[in-house]
Amino acid sequence: MDIIQIVTLGIVASILYLILKEINSSIAFFIILITGIVIFFSVIQQISGIFQLIQSLGTKANVEGMYMDTILKIIGIAYIAELGAGITKDAGLGSVAAKIELAGKIFILLLAVPIISAVIEAILSFLPTT
Repeated sequence: MDIIQIVTLGIVASILYLILKEINSSIAFFIILITGIVIFFSVIQQISGIFQLIQSLGTKANVEGMYMDTILKIIGIAYIAELGAGITKDAGLGSVAAKIELAGKIFILLLAVPIISAVIEAILSFLPTT
């Protein structure tokens, strides 16, 4: 699915939402939910190519596989949390969306701890010992 199809789908779904929200708000929300999922899965196919490129660049740069896997997991968590927060915001549940965003940030921080530790250790190795 290319960008023109995605934008067209989004516009059509938005128009249907605006028409149906007065008649039946649950069906209108269901249309937005399904549209978001369809767009997410169509973009996921493109993301796999990006992940393969990042993996190959990490291999060429001699970066450990664990770090590259962690970076890719962080990117995935960010996108999934954003999708979930967006859907719950569309449903009018801003407080739940904020909790999803907070959970995503915490999981990202948890995954980043080994990378942060490695960077600090590398910096400390350059400093002279007293």
